[in-house]
Amino acid sequence: MTALSSAELAGVAQAMAGAGEEPAGPLRAELIAGGRSNLTFGMSDGVRDWVLRTPPRTGRTPSAHDVVRELRIVAGLAGSGVPVPRAVVAVEDETLLGGPFAVTARVRGRTVQSRDDLDRLDDATVAAVVDRLLETLVRLHHVDLEAAGLAGLGRADAYAERQLRRWSGQWEIVGTAEHEALAREVVDGLRAAVPPQHAVALLHGDYRIDNTLLDLDGPEPVVTAVLDWELSALGDPVADVAVMCAYREPAFDLVVGVPGAWTSDRLPPPADLAAAYEAAGGVPLRDWETHRALACLKIAVIAAGIDHRARAGSGSGPGFDTAGEAVGPFLELARDALGR
Repeated sequence: MTALSSAELAGVAQAMAGAGEEPAGPLRAELIAGGRSNLTFGMSDGVRDWVLRTPPRTGRTPSAHDVVRELRIVAGLAGSGVPVPRAVVAVEDETLLGGPFAVTARVRGRTVQSRDDLDRLDDATVAAVVDRLLETLVRLHHVDLEAAGLAGLGRADAYAERQLRRWSGQWEIVGTAEHEALAREVVDGLRAAVPPQHAVALLHGDYRIDNTLLDLDGPEPVVTAVLDWELSALGDPVADVAVMCAYREPAFDLVVGVPGAWTSDRLPPPADLAAAYEAAGGVPLRDWETHRALACLKIAVIAAGIDHRARAGSGSGPGFDTAGEAVGPFLELARDALGR
């Protein structure tokens, strides 16, 4: 699905009206993003603007692409100090669009995704953006889950153990013989050193610069919205920081298929980024190297999965022809972290 029909948009408008936000006229929509993740459409009635998220009509799994859950998180975070779009309505009935959908108000801001996007900013702006991103992540990890209505979002304990089971199990499906010995070494090492959990927080799960919107027109950069909450969970906040830092590794460009803003050497190296998070008031990064190893294993398995689909002929686009090259480097990073 790359477009929404007039009949589908009329149904969306009816759902919005039922939630107290009736469009002033017929809705128009354009695809903003789609592919491996949820489809994202910009919508307008000529007066106001919204964003609609819906899963792809084919190739989705039951536990992924949960846009209704995403909207619950966004609604819960309203007023928390974590900038998110305003929630409008979520519809679980798949009759209209072939899947559930969720609508939020559209937030104005700039996306910084590619290396070229980042290189349009001067060094002072880049440094200030990193500070704002870390401050926002700290606020997220201090959200009162009960007050936000998110304490029941899912299981919160034994997060590292659950992640290790999930990603080692995925490796059994998508892993290659070429990297099997190294993957087994990493998994065995993590099983012997699973860190205890010292805190519970709402985790974004995919936090980096390109999953935010930024206002760069004022005297200081402002994070206007944190987006893409589909990997969010309750768990150990140290794991969230570890994944953010693992994304800083240059091999991640092979996964996304383009030189990304977040892998640029103009940003702090992972160790400095982690230290800056703690200095900004984040949780103590206990068992840091073990969390880093688990984060690198996760990205290695994601890369292997993309490569698996490419070899099966079920995927195309940026990253599909290069993701396999990232598996080894991320497994090596995981092994090295365990060795420390």
